[in-house]
Amino acid sequence: MTSSRAPWYSRKSVNDFVTSKTVQNVILVVIVINAIVLGLETVHSLMQNYGATLHLLDKICLWIFIVEIALKLYGQGLGFFRSAWNVFDFVIVGIALIPGADGLAVLRALRVLRVLRLISIVPSLRRVVDALVRAVPGIASIAALLGIIFYVGAVMATMLFGKNFPAEYGDLGSTLFSLFQIMTLDGWSDQVRRIMTVDPWAPAFFVPFVLISALTVLNLFIAVIVDAMQGLDASNEHAAEEHDAERRGTTAVAGASAAANGMAAGEGIVPSERHEHSHHVTFGESEVMRELAALRAQVQALTDAVSKADRA
Repeated sequence: MTSSRAPWYSRKSVNDFVTSKTVQNVILVVIVINAIVLGLETVHSLMQNYGATLHLLDKICLWIFIVEIALKLYGQGLGFFRSAWNVFDFVIVGIALIPGADGLAVLRALRVLRVLRLISIVPSLRRVVDALVRAVPGIASIAALLGIIFYVGAVMATMLFGKNFPAEYGDLGSTLFSLFQIMTLDGWSDQVRRIMTVDPWAPAFFVPFVLISALTVLNLFIAVIVDAMQGLDASNEHAAEEHDAERRGTTAVAGASAAANGMAAGEGIVPSERHEHSHHVTFGESEVMRELAALRAQVQALTDAVSKADRA
């Protein structure tokens, strides 16, 4: 009897190996080590004494990532690029392979982006990012609303305070930056008190602006993201329930088919036993129920045929 197990060098075996939990945990450890090495490379005293060792560790981590990506490409073929997370990993690792990456400061600094691969490895981080992507339409709408509020506020503040405070409110660009600073609540009360020395009614403009922009609109961003995470959890639970129902239904149909085949071979189950057994199986899909009803009708017809043959 020959084994049906695929050889170790087959695409399926390689893909199962590189996506296994053990290998992914190893990659997670390598990412953490690489992050620590990149951080140590910013310490000048360590670079003077152990620079060569740190560079070697960095290269080893990079080659481990390259081998992982290569194995995934071999195991999954073009299907590798159907996953956004695979494309993300491919781009992050590919940046380090740009010619001259070790010579240009900007490209050397981009090596730290490899730490972002933690997002694609750790499921909880992926869940947060998936929720953020899911919330993009809502975030875009709130951002548009905030932009309108900023523009209206900037035009008003430039007209009201530009003459006396030209450095902060002399033109539209300066006013937008000043209002952004106020929205972040970075020393906004000191700025307003300084304006009040010339315009005592200034709080009538700035207090509503802070209430609308900082305390209302920004909280809407949080609400949209939280709602997206809850919706993602609900979708995952629904998908898991559907998968479980489909698996139970497939198993039940296979069992009923086997029973029908056994009846045809003379190894029948008496109708009362079959009826009792049917009450112990529950199905989530109406299509499965119709399939079982058809199978029961076939079994009943076979039972009647066997009974008639025995009487004859």
